[in-house]
Amino acid sequence: MARKSVLTSQAAPPAGAYSQAVSAGDFVFVSGQLPLDPNGALVGAGDIKAQTRIVLHNMAAILREAGSSLDDVVKTTVFLTSLDDFPGMNEIYAATFAPPYPARSTVEIGRLPHGMLLEIECIATAQRKTT
Repeated sequence: MARKSVLTSQAAPPAGAYSQAVSAGDFVFVSGQLPLDPNGALVGAGDIKAQTRIVLHNMAAILREAGSSLDDVVKTTVFLTSLDDFPGMNEIYAATFAPPYPARSTVEIGRLPHGMLLEIECIATAQRKTT
């Protein structure tokens, strides 16, 4: 199965040896997105709702570049530095996705760099382009 790296300037650039996303077959695998603007600056310090919005915005931009969308997301994994932030994250998440919601796991983790409160990764179906 051929793999293709996905990269857009509309989301924060990778900070290491990974792709923003990889398309493979009928799926797009989006790497964990952090609350960073396209220049790599932190958005919404200490504000779980603002951080969730920018993370989902970045995810949407990457999926668009891959020919997919948030409507095509089938699975997400949310990493929170504190489960106390779950209600705020979930409010923005629920307003962003439409039913049927993607399958989701939410995990509390030790920490993220620079005061980041969450990271979200996803798997989406790829839309086939006809020629």
